[in-house]
Amino acid sequence: MWYATGTKRTGDPYSWRVDDDIKKTEMNNYFEDNIGISLDKVVLEGRLVLPKRAAPIVIFSHGSGSSRFSPRNQAVAERLQLTGIGTLLFDLLTPLEDQEYENRFDIELLTVRLVHVTKWLERFAPATDCSLGYFGASTGAASALKAAARLPQISAVISRGGRPDLAMEALDKVKAPTLLIVGGLDIEVLRLNEQAYDWLECPKKLAIVEGATHLFEEEGAMDEVMDLAVGWFTKYLQKKAIV
Repeated sequence: MWYATGTKRTGDPYSWRVDDDIKKTEMNNYFEDNIGISLDKVVLEGRLVLPKRAAPIVIFSHGSGSSRFSPRNQAVAERLQLTGIGTLLFDLLTPLEDQEYENRFDIELLTVRLVHVTKWLERFAPATDCSLGYFGASTGAASALKAAARLPQISAVISRGGRPDLAMEALDKVKAPTLLIVGGLDIEVLRLNEQAYDWLECPKKLAIVEGATHLFEEEGAMDEVMDLAVGWFTKYLQKKAIV
């Protein structure tokens, strides 16, 4: 068995805390708790879920104006958990930062934070040596792709209704297999994804959800997104046991 403690390492850039009510968890049991990741003068809030014997972990990179409470990303996360994949949903911006509209499109800021959170997760004992993937939505897809270009250990990337065109200068450096999911009626975003797809040099696929608009609100649209996500991550995320 292992313990997740809330001890903060003074001066450690990857310091972390877990809510006080965290409890001792058996290796084969379900782990779920709120976390806070320290970065400079801010704390990025998130929720980490590791199903029993979880091996891969998917980190969610939310889009502009969204957060870890996004119902669509939560639905995808829950579906992944059912297949034995761990998930980390966290806020790229604090509530105060999110009030400044330009921060939502500061892709470099979002990328730096995603890289930091990824390195924190790699040092978090229960997740050590787990394979990692990114699931990005809207502008969060751009930061996911830029972060993947900087971190060769990322094993797979998915963009849902994303803006990979905002990371165009980094696309040819992405090595992780990348799936771009776009609604068939999301005409402008589809055009941008087709352009970005041509720049990717990694294993790649452009999946068009017919009849879906940008938010995939149509009946059955999110179900198709979840099926695609499970299939992609199951194929490309290497499974290792948590020890």
